[in-house]
Amino acid sequence: MELFGVGVEQIYMYGLLIAAGLTLLYVLFGDMADAGEGLPLLNPAVLLAFFTLFFAIAFVLEKAGGLNSASIILISATAAVVLDFLLYFFVLLPLKSAESSIAYTEESLLGQVARVIIPIPVDGYGEVVLETYGGMISKRAAGYDNEPIAQDEQVLIIDIADGTLYVREYEPFVLRNKK
Repeated sequence: MELFGVGVEQIYMYGLLIAAGLTLLYVLFGDMADAGEGLPLLNPAVLLAFFTLFFAIAFVLEKAGGLNSASIILISATAAVVLDFLLYFFVLLPLKSAESSIAYTEESLLGQVARVIIPIPVDGYGEVVLETYGGMISKRAAGYDNEPIAQDEQVLIIDIADGTLYVREYEPFVLRNKK
């Protein structure tokens, strides 16, 4: 079948190439053109995925032959909607709600408990390690009152200045029953 003097397979191929090219551009530069929150159906990633899937399925069905063009368009549109729905709910939504960063701020370290891995001398620096949701962090540390702290001691982060953690030995609070 021909449309405007061009074969339908060529139209599907041109549509596929254009949709794939726009998808590639959106992947590379989509953050600059982020439209924010809106209807999920108007999300550029969803629209471009729909058109790419539609043209790809239609091209394959047209090449396979045996079906008329109306059936091919109906099957392609239905399959593209189903696949686009699956893509949106099982890939795009989980990615959207995923944690965007594992970075931490120095202020978020205040009050945390760490372990000394390099002993802290009087008026000197050692190193502590603490576990966060993003992994293990090791930082330079000094005694809050310039006291020495031995290796493998637990310490409480009291203050932070110029990238140095000022720590004290950690004494966990234990509530005891009176008898």
